[in-house]
Amino acid sequence: LEYDPNDFDLVMKINVTGMFIVLQAVAKQMVSSSSTKTSEEEQQTSFSIVNTASVAGLRGTPAMVAYASSKAAVLAMTTSTSKDLAPYNIRVNAVSPALIGPGYMWDRQNILHAASGSPYFDSDPKKVAANKVNSVPLKRLGTVQEVLKSVAFLLSDDASYTTGTNLVVDGGMSSGLKA
Repeated sequence: LEYDPNDFDLVMKINVTGMFIVLQAVAKQMVSSSSTKTSEEEQQTSFSIVNTASVAGLRGTPAMVAYASSKAAVLAMTTSTSKDLAPYNIRVNAVSPALIGPGYMWDRQNILHAASGSPYFDSDPKKVAANKVNSVPLKRLGTVQEVLKSVAFLLSDDASYTTGTNLVVDGGMSSGLKA
């Protein structure tokens, strides 16, 4: 109830408008690059874009309305652009990580959740962190390297028939949710 609309707007500008501007520029470059090739080369040329979403965009996260909304928008953008860009042999997918750490962002998120006053979070950041990890079936945080490997897969030829997909990297926390 006390979320500043200017803060909401800033998050949307960074996470949604910023991503759209970059996606559009990259896609234009990819289309331009493929249009200069011969028909034989064009058949072999395939491109891939991977957007960064979040499990927060799938399930919502208390005290994070702007972030969750922005990541849901990224998922919708991924789905729409995967269809728009498929005729150009450009695949567009997303990766949705959750509970990645340790590190600054993990610690900062737990501090903010503890201070939020939300009934969903303890007021002690260490308890917030422990409760989050306990909610993960694998009972641990994910690593940046695990997210990067998922992105690398989506960018690779091993995913050549995969577009419009959201790859969730969360240790099973959101099992059963569909984007």
